[in-house]
Amino acid sequence: MANMQLFHEISMDCSKNVTEKYSTSFSSSIKMLGKSLRQPIFNIYGFVRLADEIVDTFHDYDKATLLEELKKDTYKVIKNKISLNPILNSFQQTVNQYGIDISLIDAFLHSMELDLDKTKYDKSGYEEYIYGSAEVVGLMCLYVFCNGNKTQYEQLKPGARSLGAAFQKVNFLRDLKADYEGLHRVYFPECDFRNFTRADKLSIEADIQQDFDNAYSAIIQLPLQARFGVYVAYKYYLSLFNKIKQLQPQKIMSERIRVPDYRKLFIVAKASIRSQLNLL
Repeated sequence: MANMQLFHEISMDCSKNVTEKYSTSFSSSIKMLGKSLRQPIFNIYGFVRLADEIVDTFHDYDKATLLEELKKDTYKVIKNKISLNPILNSFQQTVNQYGIDISLIDAFLHSMELDLDKTKYDKSGYEEYIYGSAEVVGLMCLYVFCNGNKTQYEQLKPGARSLGAAFQKVNFLRDLKADYEGLHRVYFPECDFRNFTRADKLSIEADIQQDFDNAYSAIIQLPLQARFGVYVAYKYYLSLFNKIKQLQPQKIMSERIRVPDYRKLFIVAKASIRSQLNLL
């Protein structure tokens, strides 16, 4: 049994390492969650990152086959509660421990499948993709934060979806150049990025702002152990969004916008003060 526990610990370390290597911002926010919440969220992020890498970066390999194998292995490991793949093994522990709805995993993997071939979206397709690629990730995390409190989960569910959507849409704006030129993807419906206008940008930003506004009302109702870390992630993405809003459309089509490290430190410090004064 001790050796089995060691394997599970190694698996969880792998998910944590993946998160830290791929996203310093998210890993920093996760470390600001209550101690008991950190590893389950690392486990979710590790799985999500694994699938995302298949469709976004494994260009020299058969992506469809790899994703199909991941999909089959994911359902198998959740049922069997063990896998030699450390990322999947740690993910199944979180899914089984918190009773995460399999339909959320279905929706996520479906959106990843869309990324294999689909390069342009209408409004309904865009909403479907956002739900599966981002909103359900927020809902998986909410399962962990609520820890079995179904009433609380249902109450906070719309806000969790809005926060996931806001994060994803900001990512789309930030990565316009890479998605359009490198992967030939156009996520925002009815946008011609050969002629990306100020009106297009303002319309997208209004939609994102609504998501941020909806999310905040849920963040301040999260359990205390989750609230600060989620708030920091919210403020980081809001800062990135505000920076993007100040730029001309041509600017975000020509470079990837980021928040400098000193600004991230300021966000954390300010959030910490607000938390101590009970102002979140």
